[in-house]
Amino acid sequence: MDSRLYFVFGDLAGNVLVGLLVGWLCWAIVGTGWNMFFTMLFTMAVGMIVGLVLFFPLGILFGAMEVMLPLMFTGMVSGMVVGMWCAMAPIGAATASFYGAICGLVCIVAIWVINTALRGPRTYGTEERS
Repeated sequence: MDSRLYFVFGDLAGNVLVGLLVGWLCWAIVGTGWNMFFTMLFTMAVGMIVGLVLFFPLGILFGAMEVMLPLMFTGMVSGMVVGMWCAMAPIGAATASFYGAICGLVCIVAIWVINTALRGPRTYGTEERS
C-alpha cells in the first residue's frame, strides 16, 4: 500500500464511500422481519458487487490492486452489519448510511494495521545510498 497522502486519502475516501452506499442500499432493500441468515448472505453479496462496481473508477485513480481488496471487504462487512440490523429493527436511511461509512472506516484501518504487521515497520527516506 502506498503511503503518499494522495493514496491514503483515496483509500480512506473510497472505503467510506462504498460503506455509505452499501449501508443505504441495504436500508432500501431489506425489510424488518427478513430471515437473518438469508439477509446476511444476500447483503454480503450486494456489498461485494457495489465494491466491485466502484473498483473500476477508483482503481484508475488509486491503483487497481491497492483498491480492489479493501473496497470489496468494506462492501462485504458493511452489507452484513447494516443488512442484519435492518432485518432486526427499523432504522433510518441516514443511520444506515452512517454506520455503513463507519464500517468502511474500520475496515480500511484494519487493513492498514494488518498490512503493517505483515510487512513490519518501514522507514522512508532514510536509506543510505552508495
